[in-house]
Amino acid sequence: MILRAARHVVETKRGYQKNLMPYAVYILRCSDGTYYTGLTKDLEGRVQEHEIGIHPESYTFRRRPVKLEWSIVTESYQEAFQWEHRIKGWSRAKKKALIRGDIDGIHEIVKSERRQKEQNKKKPSR
Repeated sequence: MILRAARHVVETKRGYQKNLMPYAVYILRCSDGTYYTGLTKDLEGRVQEHEIGIHPESYTFRRRPVKLEWSIVTESYQEAFQWEHRIKGWSRAKKKALIRGDIDGIHEIVKSERRQKEQNKKKPSR
């Protein structure tokens, strides 16, 4: 999937027009098996930067090669930021389910995590 910097003009509820710039949220699988989640306006270019190792201070620099596992294009930075923030907080299992496109699996993992939290609350503290 190639993301180009095309602007979209939409009308708001009040009739004003605003420009929306598409952003991509992506998940990379690193050589050590970890996942990296990020957002960008230029998905192809950003993945290439990760692969080349442009930024020595970045998480992926010492974990190359990387592979693009999943991405989604959003209509605004705010939406992309929300996706990125949400995914970064997810467990590895949830990220793997998202990459597989297994939405039901994500729901099952969430239910399981909730049950585990409830069980931990019921355990007497020492």
